[in-house]
Amino acid sequence: MMIDIRRLAFSALVCIALPITAVSEEQNDSGRLLTADDLLALKSVGGPEISPDREWIAYTIDTIDVEADDSSTQIYMVSRDGKDVVQLTSDDYSANSPKWSPDGRYLGFIAAKGEDDDAKSQVWLLDRRGGDAKQYTSVDQGIRGFDWSPDSKKMLLMITDKSAAELAEEAAEEAGEEAKPLPYVIDRLQFKQDGVPYLDRSRTHIYVWNSDDESLQQLTFGDYEDGQATWRPDGSEIAFTSNRTDEPDSNENSDIWVVSAEGDAPVRDPRRITSNPGSDSSPTWSNDGRRIAYITVTEPELIWYATNHLAIASAAGGDERVLTAALDRNISAPLFTPDDQSILFSLEDSAEQHLGRYDLNTGAIDRPVEGNLSIGRFAQHSSGDVALQISLPHLPTELFYLGSDQLTQITKTNDETLHDLDLAEVRNIAFKSADGTTVEGFIFTPPDYRKGRKYPTILRIHGGPVSQFDFSFNADAQLLAAQGYVVVISNPRGSSGYGQDFSAALFANWGVPDFEDVMAAVDYAIAEGYSDPDRLGVGGWSYGGILTNYVITKTDRFEGAITGASEVNYIANYGHDHYQLQWEKELGLPWEDKEAWEKISPWENIDKVVTPTLVMGGKEDWNVPIQNSEQLYQVLKRRGIETQLVVYPEESHGISRPSFRKDRWDRYVAWYDKHVMGQ
Repeated sequence: MMIDIRRLAFSALVCIALPITAVSEEQNDSGRLLTADDLLALKSVGGPEISPDREWIAYTIDTIDVEADDSSTQIYMVSRDGKDVVQLTSDDYSANSPKWSPDGRYLGFIAAKGEDDDAKSQVWLLDRRGGDAKQYTSVDQGIRGFDWSPDSKKMLLMITDKSAAELAEEAAEEAGEEAKPLPYVIDRLQFKQDGVPYLDRSRTHIYVWNSDDESLQQLTFGDYEDGQATWRPDGSEIAFTSNRTDEPDSNENSDIWVVSAEGDAPVRDPRRITSNPGSDSSPTWSNDGRRIAYITVTEPELIWYATNHLAIASAAGGDERVLTAALDRNISAPLFTPDDQSILFSLEDSAEQHLGRYDLNTGAIDRPVEGNLSIGRFAQHSSGDVALQISLPHLPTELFYLGSDQLTQITKTNDETLHDLDLAEVRNIAFKSADGTTVEGFIFTPPDYRKGRKYPTILRIHGGPVSQFDFSFNADAQLLAAQGYVVVISNPRGSSGYGQDFSAALFANWGVPDFEDVMAAVDYAIAEGYSDPDRLGVGGWSYGGILTNYVITKTDRFEGAITGASEVNYIANYGHDHYQLQWEKELGLPWEDKEAWEKISPWENIDKVVTPTLVMGGKEDWNVPIQNSEQLYQVLKRRGIETQLVVYPEESHGISRPSFRKDRWDRYVAWYDKHVMGQ
């Protein structure tokens, strides 16, 4: 009997979502308001990985220790019916990337575990018959990733070459001397990456560890970065992604390659599978080993604005076919179904993230999990069952299980934190921008919202710009709504869920259609009676901060602004941030196309800002360096505009230290309370 999974999955989600909404409404009379401390108490759920016997799903929980001002990750497993939850790793170290051995005997994971504070990340094993975790690998520089071979006897390891500093430190230790710092010697075109030191020629390659003879064999070599390695189902070969052009730093032409995992040859020549000049990534084997599905970008000249499509090729090379060219929506994380007749994938569509399925016989696409939700990572069992992450407006990410007849929530990690909270009601909206384009967004109303009353309102803007706000839990918006604000968020031009043209409308045109779109969102909230037009605030992080800079240079309608990790003087960032390739493709070389750079730079209109503006960022940010924030602050201070500059030490583009995260939230509320709420 055929079961309508699409209809079933959606109806099951409605059944799951309704109690959350009902509880939230009931709590409006007796609950309490969300605080920054509550957000820190929320745990982040990662994974999942289904055991070979289908009885357990391994996953991770990231927990913040406020007193220690740190976070840690532990591995858990939950039974398929969600009734039993078992913590597998100890609280005294962090562990991640759990993976079951195909024979079901072990659960492998990565941890930097040991008495040495400088312990490197290694693979550790938990024997399902019991006992403590045992170290499985011992690689001097640690490992980046791993994957079990299909017969469970070998393990694929991703290992990065030792850096010059590591080699010098080893030499000094062998000589009994104290290691001295070395200068960074740079000869790469791309020499920066956020969160790491200057880039050198240390590359990540593929190795295989054989447990029978405890041998470690390197499979890939050269001045190339290899990643996303995955075993062929028979264990004979490994598919991976690598950019092997003459100058990989000058383009994004990664391809799918296959290398033999057998024999004793010291050097193997990988077989190239794809020839597309754009980015090919995320290879996945068919179960019969004859085909490889992957993600492809067919218009690389559009850089991050281009749509990611599902494609397939012969495992021998050639016969490349784009399967979703007509869909015009971003695809990710492909997996063949057990019968090789279909491919599962993550599908971004409007403000939703669905589980999609492509039928290789008919070309039809259906959605086993869809609706007003956002899925994250998912795993598939050989039976066809799927475990997946799902988030809803009132539900931070939890694990769900999709069997043959229903979708069931199997973890309830944050129920205790959420159960007595009054959360904001979230309304999905659509409105017209200045040029008639339809734009989607959300309005968050305070828990005590009363229709007819006009509220102080905060426009929050997402990063990217190629990203989107979706139906997942939004911590910033919920916190501000708890403080009495209506919060407006939207997906302006440049956002990723509405097709390539919608996204590419921002190409070399920053701060024009996206500015009109976010302002239209505010006008909609005012026209619908939610917002007080005289009490408006604006803010965002990353591109959300950049668009905030456009807003405050183009209008004086906002009483307070917060710009985080933003850019304002683009030419000053060339060679200083890690986007040299993207800048050149979008705007040209700054000494040749200076007008294109200046045309869209908020710096050119910085003298028009009158809005009190809080400027924030991480000191070690090489994604959007703090330099531009410092320049913005200097101008505002020099011109007498009320401002502050908040720089978080030892932080890159994202803020990770718990006390800093709380500090940022507290400063958001304090700045808006002073300049928006009090107006």
